[in-house]
Amino acid sequence: MKKMMIFIMVAVCVFSFIIPAFAEEKLPISEQLYIEVSALGSLDYFYDHKLGMELAGKYLGVKTEYVGPADFDMAAMITAFEQAIAKKPQGILVVGFEPSLDAIVDKAIDAGIPVVTLDADLPGSKRIAFVGTGNYQAGFEGGKKLASLVGEKGKVAIMTRPGQSNLEERIVGYKDALAQYPDIEIVQIADTQSDPTVAAQAAAALLQKYPDLAGIGCVEAAGGAGAATAVNEAGKAGQVKIVSMDRGNDVLEYIKDGIISASVAQQTALMPFYGTQILFNLYNYDIPISSDNVKAKISGTPAVIDTGVVIVDESNYEYFMRD
Repeated sequence: MKKMMIFIMVAVCVFSFIIPAFAEEKLPISEQLYIEVSALGSLDYFYDHKLGMELAGKYLGVKTEYVGPADFDMAAMITAFEQAIAKKPQGILVVGFEPSLDAIVDKAIDAGIPVVTLDADLPGSKRIAFVGTGNYQAGFEGGKKLASLVGEKGKVAIMTRPGQSNLEERIVGYKDALAQYPDIEIVQIADTQSDPTVAAQAAAALLQKYPDLAGIGCVEAAGGAGAATAVNEAGKAGQVKIVSMDRGNDVLEYIKDGIISASVAQQTALMPFYGTQILFNLYNYDIPISSDNVKAKISGTPAVIDTGVVIVDESNYEYFMRD
């Protein structure tokens, strides 16, 4: 009995030492930090990324930050990512613009910081999950809408920023949707450089080259406004049908004026919101999917969350306007 009591006392001492040690590994929720790293922060589109991070911080009770360059500068974005790693956050979210970001994502993972990609994926990296629009389906929906608007016939063009994985997937969706209509011809895919001014110039060149152009489909945020500017200046508003992407106020005003016919809007704020929740859950809760998730190579997170799209047109544009 005496030996048993000594064993119990030793066990209590050992566990009283171990339990606080484990408890110290987890920061209090109010001290936890989650950071989104992006680029093109000056675009109206990324307002919703910032909003999603703000709301995630508010509802989860954690600290959140949105960082990165205002323009498309991958070197500056990688620098911002390096600075995010140095802060040792509980997780990082990143918009996967291009594979040049794979190495910095892997660096964060190797440092023990989980990374979720948003909006555009980096499947070649060690990221733990992707949260964003099902890009193929977004393009397919845009293609169907454009086909309907041009009466299922005529010449159409697509506007994009080449080389960005999520946009390439949308173009495939557009092509597959339009391929169902033998009387529709895709005459050109134009480069917007994710810049409304460049997009307007590209659209103006399309209108000059193809005077009988029936429609323009845009797969990124800058294309719609640029196409609308060019079509309006050419006096072809309403004649050349435009399907834009996303729901910036400039695009919505063009829909109101009948210059843009429709836009494929993403539920963008959901991307950082759900991405932060994934990282928050991973840090704070252990889900025993196996007896040893690490050795079983289980991430403990969903691999993909599709946040979906909605078609915005004259029937519902007013509900998407921002003050």
